[in-house]
Amino acid sequence: MTEFLTAAIPGTGGSIKESLEDFLVEEIPLYLPCGEGEHLYLEVEKRGLTTFDLLQRVAKALKIKEREIGYAGLKDARATTRQTISLPGVAPEAVEHLAIEGVRILSALRHRNKLRLGHLAGNRFRIRVRGVAAGALEHAQASLQQLQQQGVPNRFGEQRYGVLGNSHRIGACLLRRDYQGALGEIIGNPEQISNPHWRQGAEAFAAGDLALALQSLPGRFRDERALLHGLIGGQSAETVVLAMPRKLLRLYLSAWQSSLFDQVVARRLQNLGTLWAGDLAYKHDNGACFLVTDPATEQPRADRFEISPSGPLFGHKLTPAQQQAGALEAELLAAEDLSFDDLRLSGGLSLEGERRPLRVPLQGAAVEAEGENLLLSFVLPKGSYATCVLAEVIKAAAPE
Repeated sequence: MTEFLTAAIPGTGGSIKESLEDFLVEEIPLYLPCGEGEHLYLEVEKRGLTTFDLLQRVAKALKIKEREIGYAGLKDARATTRQTISLPGVAPEAVEHLAIEGVRILSALRHRNKLRLGHLAGNRFRIRVRGVAAGALEHAQASLQQLQQQGVPNRFGEQRYGVLGNSHRIGACLLRRDYQGALGEIIGNPEQISNPHWRQGAEAFAAGDLALALQSLPGRFRDERALLHGLIGGQSAETVVLAMPRKLLRLYLSAWQSSLFDQVVARRLQNLGTLWAGDLAYKHDNGACFLVTDPATEQPRADRFEISPSGPLFGHKLTPAQQQAGALEAELLAAEDLSFDDLRLSGGLSLEGERRPLRVPLQGAAVEAEGENLLLSFVLPKGSYATCVLAEVIKAAAPE
């Protein structure tokens, strides 16, 4: 059960994302296109599409390779979002009359380099929370004020771990080279599955009846069905798992990294801005980290929100914390029965690792009443999630 930094303040209750207009996200660019160069920067508004859906449709419409399209961040499908993508060698006039369902082109300007993941300053959110409880406005204002003072817990949250909440366990199986275990997690635990066809397929797989499992799984389960086809054809668990799309395998591994980071946040939740001996402090102005040898000396900078304690996204190149902070990180990795060497994988799956701040600043926070609803607006740095703010306001682990 998720604990909240603002636990002393009652939640507003309510629900989000009942319509695409309820959740508006706008990327804040790190830089603007200069007006010349071989890449065309498109600012687009998309509705009901993931970023990968967007890339696929644009690539098909312009007859270019999807992998050549650049993007700065991934955006949810259940929202209206504005983001920028870059197209190589495409002229502005080629997109003037481009018609793609669910996509509206807002601007098209040239720039010299391809847009890369992370090339954004942050995201601006405007979110409607419907059906809130009595006193919701005052409670939301109090929660937002505390988050502005202390920072937002920089969790990844439940949405990172998939519909069954087990993506991180699939990633752990990959790191332990436990491919049979990975198969079981990917197909799913029947007791957690409500869809009757999926549940029947998972039950058949658990009983060793691969043919019935294949017959039962819904047709849209393309990756899972491909696994079963391979197994029925005599391929090993390792072969079929590693044949899955690299993008999906990396997602599982990233979920594993996220789960351990979220555990660090949970352990330090009530003192996210307090530096420990051996912490690697994160500089919010440039993302650099430095070792904290004297917490008392550095704490005033943390109090001014110049720096924050950081946590690990584990990888074989990660700089680990030391002393008290390092002991916590080592404990979490040991509990996974993994070492840093285990994080070296082949086939483009190796985890290098990085540091991530345990908290992030909340800027431009405001809330207003709209009948029985609330309208929240705020800005978060790149890589941080609006659901972390919403959870603290609504008092729900994964508000949907």
